[in-house]
Amino acid sequence: MENLISNKAALLTDVPSGIDSVISKNKTMKALVYHGPGKKSWEDKPKPTILKPTDAVIKILKTTICGTDLHIMKGDLPEVADGRIIGHEGVGIVEEVGSAVSNFKVGDHVIISCVTSCGKCSYCKKGMYSHCEDGGWILGYMIDGTQAEYVRIPHADNSLYPIPAGSDEEALVMLSDILPTGFECGVLNGQVKPGDIVAIVGSGPIGIAALLTAQFYTPAEIIMIDQDQNRLELAKTFGATHIINGANENVIEKIMSLTNGRGVDVAIEAVGVPATFELCQDIIAPGGNIANIGVHGKSVTLHLETLWSKNITITTRLVDTVTTPLLLKTVQAKKIEPKRLITHHFKLDQIIEAYDTFGNAAKEKALKVILEN
Repeated sequence: MENLISNKAALLTDVPSGIDSVISKNKTMKALVYHGPGKKSWEDKPKPTILKPTDAVIKILKTTICGTDLHIMKGDLPEVADGRIIGHEGVGIVEEVGSAVSNFKVGDHVIISCVTSCGKCSYCKKGMYSHCEDGGWILGYMIDGTQAEYVRIPHADNSLYPIPAGSDEEALVMLSDILPTGFECGVLNGQVKPGDIVAIVGSGPIGIAALLTAQFYTPAEIIMIDQDQNRLELAKTFGATHIINGANENVIEKIMSLTNGRGVDVAIEAVGVPATFELCQDIIAPGGNIANIGVHGKSVTLHLETLWSKNITITTRLVDTVTTPLLLKTVQAKKIEPKRLITHHFKLDQIIEAYDTFGNAAKEKALKVILEN
């Protein structure tokens, strides 16, 4: 992801300049702040203000913690600055809008997209919002994020989605990131088709999101692989046809026995560690697709000595969130029920406890946590 920020330093700063950028010292809020690997605190920070005419300030109603936030906390993304407010998911109420914002007004309830899109640059015009020249994935990464009482959203017209009246806003937090990520990076990049045998390596929130949305295309089988038996059992309730616990089963042997020695048509990597990506290479059938979702902080071996002749397609992607409107319709129509992913609830000021719970998912039987402001 470093290549996404090499030319953006001047564009993405949270440090205001000029007379319009003065922050009143008595306007503070509480936020979860990153202070280097393994260090975080719930502390006072300046309440965000409008810095550009296209900005909006959102009062957070509900937010959550993502696996990517855990990667940041481990130091896997060293470009994240000391003092950064973490988080890139949530729903809230529009508190203030810039003069150029036309799609939203004060008081509107909105979904916050994890990806900021100007809607005008060459990448945005291709639907590659993740590579927006004045945005992309910057929230809770290069600019302050959503694990706070308020957040500034650049390019609000293209980076927020209106919440239909009467919606379950808790469920819609899942549309900020995990559902479009699982769908776009896993299912669409993996080219899941009717009749396919699909293996999803990782039964965490992103893996479950891929499991839910893969079923749009009626694959013959969906095999979930993890080392957390609780998450695997949950995956069965979400539609997995087979589960494999890598802690006590030989995954490759089990996959081959389930596929008559052929391997799977689609392997989706939803963890982000070398062993799981290598596993995908070991279980893929000739002509298959390996779709990487995981955030990788370490080098991974690509086994071209075995893959070169197998007609394999390997894809990578940072979520673009171009499918968020489609997914919102499926949630509204009750075709998928993302609220079932939520296992724990906390108040926003209990966020340190929430991190402990989410970071010990196997022990706490956690999938997604909701933090309410």
